[in-house]
Amino acid sequence: MKRLLAPVLLGLLGTGRAIGSERFPRPELPGGRGTPESFWPVPGGAGGEWLDVSVLGLALALAAYLALVRRSRRGMLALTVFCLAYFGFVRRGCVCSVGSFQNLAEGLCNPGVAVPASVLFFFVLPLLAALLFGRVFCAAVCPLGAIQELVARYPRRLPRWATEWLRLIPRVYLGLSVLLAATGTAYWVCQHDPFVALFRLSGPLPMLLLGGATLVMGIFVSRPYCRFVCPYGVLLGWMSRLSWRHLSITPDDCVVCGLCEDACPVDAILPATAEQTAETRTKGVRGLAFAGALLPVLVAAGAWAGAYLGKPLSSLHEDARLVAQLVAEDGGAKPTAISMSFRSGPRSRERLEQDLQSRRDRLAHGGRWFGAFLGLLIGMRLITLRIRLKRPGYEPERAECVSCGRCFASCPRQHALEKARNDG
Repeated sequence: MKRLLAPVLLGLLGTGRAIGSERFPRPELPGGRGTPESFWPVPGGAGGEWLDVSVLGLALALAAYLALVRRSRRGMLALTVFCLAYFGFVRRGCVCSVGSFQNLAEGLCNPGVAVPASVLFFFVLPLLAALLFGRVFCAAVCPLGAIQELVARYPRRLPRWATEWLRLIPRVYLGLSVLLAATGTAYWVCQHDPFVALFRLSGPLPMLLLGGATLVMGIFVSRPYCRFVCPYGVLLGWMSRLSWRHLSITPDDCVVCGLCEDACPVDAILPATAEQTAETRTKGVRGLAFAGALLPVLVAAGAWAGAYLGKPLSSLHEDARLVAQLVAEDGGAKPTAISMSFRSGPRSRERLEQDLQSRRDRLAHGGRWFGAFLGLLIGMRLITLRIRLKRPGYEPERAECVSCGRCFASCPRQHALEKARNDG
């Protein structure tokens, strides 16, 4: 086992630079012209990366303290502003924990790709914090969540059924992003980050418009990206479900007033349940049995359908676009700068088409696993919707609660405790 793990760990902790760094010197252009600046930032030195890791660790510890010990909504907001300023506008959203799983997926599936240690820490530390204390990373540390938290001024709750099914989207996004990154096809999460252009105050107009539209939506639908898009939030939710300690709504006994449920903008509070009758219990058991029998069918159907994803997903890679351009030129289309550069290079067209077919085969193979994963998600969602646990009071839904503190800020028992402290 040690012999098998050693190459993987050495590859992941290798000295390879992060994506976006310059591995070769820039060419000297005639006439004193310089190369254009890249939209993607060049990673800083090792000192800057480890400073970011240190700030991340301290911010996670402080968020856990403010949420679980101090139970301070004001303190959480202050930390939110700091993390948005530092990780968002100062560090320009890079390195980002939300997209770090793509580096890990590519590094694990491609031995020649090295993952910087700082990226590993940005991937692991928030997950470890969620396993210990819940999603405190989402609460105040993540710049993507922070900017949405600050604009959520008039949040409105969506219908419960809509929320339940919309939560499938980030799970699908996670599986698809892992597949694309593992095959070296695309880093979808980084390419479609709605806030990266805002953090860098520059970028393509469509991305700026996407970020602005997401923030406008976030005024009325709290944290739309976190709840219905973010793939890293799925991993955090899985860890938070098993958390050692988690934010509690009330400091002592719940009085079942329902104020916390009204205050939660992300619909992550489970209400108290009433006693079930024999009729409802029998109906629930039948529905659960049907969902359990449907689960393997959904997994098998997903695996079968996923095998056909190879060709459409390969079109996201530049090789597919280049082959399409060459075919168009065979029919008389005008050559482009990229196609002319390819024709003058050492790579043959036959090799290009072979590489593209190899990528399609890998995507088709991985697509089977993705389809099975998607079928499993749908089946498990049908099962969980039919499981009704007894709850004497209101409780946070650990996997979905982002530990923002709005619920305990509305709890009358919390106010009574604070008044007693002040009087004492």
